[in-house]
Amino acid sequence: MFEGLSPLARDARAWPFEQARALLARILRLRLSDAERDLASTLINSGKADEAVKTFPALAKPVILETGYGPSGLPHLGTFGEVARTTMVRSAFRALTDDAIPTRLIAFSDDMDGLRKVPDNIENKQPLIEDLGKPLTVVRDPFGTHDSFGAHNNARLRAFLDGFGFEYEFVSSTECYKGGLFDATLLTALERFDAIQKVMLPTLGEERRATYSPFLPISPSTGKVLQVPTLERNVDKGTIVFEDEDGSKVEVPVTGGHVKMQWKPDWAMRWTALGVDYEMSGKDLIDSVKASAQICKALGGVPPEGFNYELFLDENSQKISKSKGNGLSMEDWLRYGAPESLSYYMFQSPKSAKKLYFDVIPKATDEYLQQLDAYPRQEPVKQLDNPVWHVHSGRPPQYGSPVSFSLMLNLVSAANASDKAILWGFLSRYIPGATPESQPLLDRLAGYAINYYDDFVKPTKAFRAPDDKERAAIVDLLARLKALPADCQDAELIQNEVFAVGKDHGFDPLRAWFQALYEVLLGQSQGPRFGSFAAIFGLDRTTALIEEKLG
Repeated sequence: MFEGLSPLARDARAWPFEQARALLARILRLRLSDAERDLASTLINSGKADEAVKTFPALAKPVILETGYGPSGLPHLGTFGEVARTTMVRSAFRALTDDAIPTRLIAFSDDMDGLRKVPDNIENKQPLIEDLGKPLTVVRDPFGTHDSFGAHNNARLRAFLDGFGFEYEFVSSTECYKGGLFDATLLTALERFDAIQKVMLPTLGEERRATYSPFLPISPSTGKVLQVPTLERNVDKGTIVFEDEDGSKVEVPVTGGHVKMQWKPDWAMRWTALGVDYEMSGKDLIDSVKASAQICKALGGVPPEGFNYELFLDENSQKISKSKGNGLSMEDWLRYGAPESLSYYMFQSPKSAKKLYFDVIPKATDEYLQQLDAYPRQEPVKQLDNPVWHVHSGRPPQYGSPVSFSLMLNLVSAANASDKAILWGFLSRYIPGATPESQPLLDRLAGYAINYYDDFVKPTKAFRAPDDKERAAIVDLLARLKALPADCQDAELIQNEVFAVGKDHGFDPLRAWFQALYEVLLGQSQGPRFGSFAAIFGLDRTTALIEEKLG
């Protein structure tokens, strides 16, 4: 699927390709000598990446891309966005290397972190209140569906990622700590304790500096993750000594899941232990990335490539928080919009702050459909910069939707449709031979439009009577539409008539004429091209609607 794309990928301007080129440079720099790197680069740039891998076995080692998830709250769209964007970089890298260098995408859950706060958006708070401070994979599940709160939220994340078709490997922090995967790096961290402190202490306040330790022991008596000083370090034994909650001094190994690291050292330890090559993160973590990168180097690792994306904001321009539960949830978007439109939204300008609330869904959906419609007509070099190439990992569907989402919303409004069967009565007449089976995306859009209309448009509809000038124009439009053949489905012809009426009646700007039509006929101030709406709704029904609103 990605073979033969490297010549185009080298010059592609879309941001995932910029990231992929930086990632490839890292791999060649770290795995090969100068002489080897020159030859490998020549082979790869000549479209012979497979030969480069055969010549240099170090290139056969998988490239690791990682995304992180903190399951202290329910998964939100920011979490999904990180996986989607990282997948886009992965696909670009595969195209850049003709898929000759293997890749892995790890979705890492920091589920051994202690629960520090009860999320506001959970009704059954009591189990969480009682288990505060314990690892998330020990905290009881308030929903009663999984072994722990962490397991519940992990399952929520995986279910969505699986449903979207992401190719990834889920990795649990708890399993890494308890299963021994982190043991060797944890012992290195114990040995280089002072180097870690040298990075961390200057970033802390005076009081915090006095007690800070990169190791968070799990209390043998209470099971809580403790923020306590390390009293003794025994490098030879691989243990630390701390004061437990009951005042007793306890010695535990830093391996085997007996401790967890503070999150910045933990991040660096994870990069080192897993050999992470790429990880992006939010703009709010710039300073944290710098600290973790220094610690990673102290542990003998090399910090990954990546970039800092801007944050999503809710309708009040506040940062979306998984604990607060503000902004959209994954379920919200999927009730009103196609998953593809969500991925499209994530692709757009990742370094620009964007609001993430219900109003963005129709616009994102229609922009996605426009890009999908344009894709087959583009030259191959342009296709790699088209968002849909990245949304679909290089395999956009052959067909999109012949009807826009905004037009579907107006059709729902005019037809007062309560189910998709009503809409298909109009759609099948407008698109000969179309069925839900032959037009699956259109069928999904119909369902999304009904949901969005019922929840957001219908409650705010505000019809008004036309003023004298508008009434005269609408009467004229009615006469012109009735003069057309009753079975006319020529959207452009109808649109020309609407346009001409607005001009003839002196509407300036013409936008005021179209706004008046939508407010009088549909109870809303904007909509898609009126000609397209009338063609699908039916000329007879459109004229009947006009007569009804004229009274």
